Amino acid sequence: MPLWHVTLTVAGEPVPAAQLRDALEQLVHERPFMLAVRYADDRAELRYWDEAEDVDDAAAMALRIWAEHRASCGLPPWRVVGVEVIDRDTVHARGADRPQTPLIAAGVTPL
Repeated sequence: MPLWHVTLTVAGEPVPAAQLRDALEQLVHERPFMLAVRYADDRAELRYWDEAEDVDDAAAMALRIWAEHRASCGLPPWRVVGVEVIDRDTVHARGADRPQTPLIAAGVTPL
């Protein structure tokens, strides 16, 4: 099954940073495939790889992830404001155009 690189952005009313960080860390615990999670008090960006038959399926799963984990993680009632789903070749092509940066551990970080 093909791999897709997904970037999901959600936004809404501001929430306390500590509360949001705790919720996002719980999300990473529940969905350990997250590559990176960045956040501000009024938005969050999730990046991860997902397996799906096609881009439509990967996008549909991305659109559901926030709502599906809202209660169990204590996520704020934000809405999806952006989603990007690209195939592996596109990720690699984009990477070839970027300067080399050192690898860092994935985690939850402020925007």
